[in-house]
Order: sequence, then C-alpha cells, then structure tokens
Amino acid sequence: MILGTDVVQQKQKTILCLVGTRPECIKMAPVIKALQQEDWARPVVVSTGQHREMVRDLLGLFEIEIDHDLDVMVADQTLAGLSSRIFASLDPILAKESFDLILVQGDTTSVMIASLAGFYRHIPVGHVEAGLRTHDIGRPFPEELNRVITGLVAQLHFAPTARAAQNLLDEGKDPSTVHITGNTVIDALLSVANGDVFCSFPSRSDRRLILVTAHRRENFGAPIREICGALRDIHDRFADVEIVYPVHPNPNIHGPVHELLGEHARISLIPPADYKTLVALMKHSTLVLTDSGGIQEEAPGLGKPVLVLRDETERPEAIEAGVARLVGSDRKRIFDEAVKLLTDGNAYAAMSRGASPYGDGSSASKIADLCKQYLSL
Repeated sequence: MILGTDVVQQKQKTILCLVGTRPECIKMAPVIKALQQEDWARPVVVSTGQHREMVRDLLGLFEIEIDHDLDVMVADQTLAGLSSRIFASLDPILAKESFDLILVQGDTTSVMIASLAGFYRHIPVGHVEAGLRTHDIGRPFPEELNRVITGLVAQLHFAPTARAAQNLLDEGKDPSTVHITGNTVIDALLSVANGDVFCSFPSRSDRRLILVTAHRRENFGAPIREICGALRDIHDRFADVEIVYPVHPNPNIHGPVHELLGEHARISLIPPADYKTLVALMKHSTLVLTDSGGIQEEAPGLGKPVLVLRDETERPEAIEAGVARLVGSDRKRIFDEAVKLLTDGNAYAAMSRGASPYGDGSSASKIADLCKQYLSL
C-alpha cells in the first residue's frame, strides 16, 4: 500500500491556481474544485490579496482554502505599483515550488503579471476565459491589454465560446492549443442558484426589483453621474419599482452614487454583496443594469434581461442572442430601454428566455481533462 501511494504521488502534477479579484475567484473556484477531485493533480491556490475578505468568504462557500496570500493591496494603489508588488511576491513562490502549470482566469492585472512571471520561469500557462476581445487596446482599460498579453504567453487557451476561439485563431494561435470549454461562471452560478438562496429584496411583494452594478474605470466621472440620473428617472417613473445597487467602495463610484441616489426611498445602496447574495438578487430581479462582465454572462442564464452600461463589450454573444443590450452611459437611452422592458411584455419576453450562450455548467471538468492531456498523463 505504501508503494502504491508513492506511485500516485509521483504522478501528481502541481498546478498553481491564481485568484485575485472576486470575479476571478468565482470563475476559478469550479476549476480548483474539479482539480481537487483528480488524483493526478495537486492544485495550489495563490491569492493576490486584492479583494481579501470577499475572496476568502467566496472560497469558503466552495470549501477551498488559500495556500499563499501575496498581500499586495495598499490604499490608492496604481496599476504600476500593483504590478510590481505582484511580481515581487509571486516570483519567490515560483522559484521555491516546482510548478507544472499555472492557471489564470480572465483579464485582470494580476492575470497578466502572473502569466509573465510564469513565462520568465519557463512554466506553461493555461488561460481560463481566453479570447475575449474588443479589438481596441484602450477599451476596456487595462483589461484588453491584459488579456492580449496573457494570450501571447499562454500555451493553453480555454475559450468560453466559438467567437472567443476564433479571435485566438485569427491572431495566429496554434489550433491544437485552443479549446472551446464554455464559461466556468455558469458552473459557479448553477451550483449556488440551485441551492437555498435567501433575498430580502424587494421589500414588498408588489414591487419589481432592478439590480444595478456599475464600477468600471470607464464609467468614472461624468458617466456614473449619467447612470445615476437614469436610475433616478426610472425610480420616479415607476412607483412599483425598487432598485438595489451594491456600491463598490472605490471613491470614484461610492461618492457620486451616494450623493445622487442616497435620498430615494425605493433605492437601496448596499455594501458589495457576497456571491450568494448577488445570485439571490439576480434570481429575484426583474431587470439587471450592469457594467460587469460576469453578470452579463450570469443573468441571462437565470432568465433576466441585461442592459449593459458600456459602449462596447468583449462578450457579444449575449447581445447577439438578444438577451442583453448595450446602452452605454447615456441617461436618456438607459431610461428609454428600461421603460420599454418594464412596459412592453413582448419586449421583455424576448429578452428573458433563460438561455445563456456561455455553457451548461460542465466547463470546469472539461478544463481539468484538457490540463491532464496537456501534461501527458
């Protein structure tokens, strides 16, 4: 029996799984869980510490523990400062442990830096949710640059959709390295939504709930004020509508949102919601307004129409499927599109079909299998 255990241990491959922001954590958690269930894999979870408490709570929801916390978060940090701290904290871990593969997810600064750090150490990189593109290097900033650089470095590209895969092929990626897996966000969503989730909103049963999330850099300044103006207009137009907005703590968002929306009876400004609460809010909402990439993918899977508070999106599949619509940050357009969905039953039904173009909840197991194949096990 001891010999058999030794043989299994010798075959195990050590895989670094990076999490930084909460969205990264949501989408990486199913992959980590899938790897933990494989006897050939030893996943090592590294957190940058950017959204420390939220990430710890979220990983706890999925019963995952952090092996290394880089603790890179400081007040008023710059992208350059964050990048340098991730490099300095991550590289010693790569030097100390013998990693067979690094898995990163998405398009954050931590993803880009980790992929470069792996490249410098000659450790192969697998990119979860690869191939998203706006084809404008400055929009969204800095995410488009981050994912392009990660795509240049990665040896494995786990594309969520056929369009994302085609983007990679158009860039000259080796077709044998590009795999359409679906999006792991659906794995995470369904695992939580199918359970018992409680929601305290809307506060009355005769009200319709609108969930709002808006926090991206491109909406700082005048755009967030326009968005808040549209929310006030919607609030004033519909006496049976209740709006819930989990507000990001960034002062560029927190300040103007509380200034413009803080005194309205049917607008609840709440702290950032944990994932289980956010899923509950989506399940109980009538309509979702967001600039979040993840929610563009999640809400359609729950049959909720999405108005995207951006001028373009690297997730066009939901737009093309008719379950999401780009409205930007223009006050009148946001208002008009919301009014249409809240008053026109046919328009609402067309956008609330409950179909997501991003997968069926089996993405993480596909990624684990592809990692196993790549590592020649």
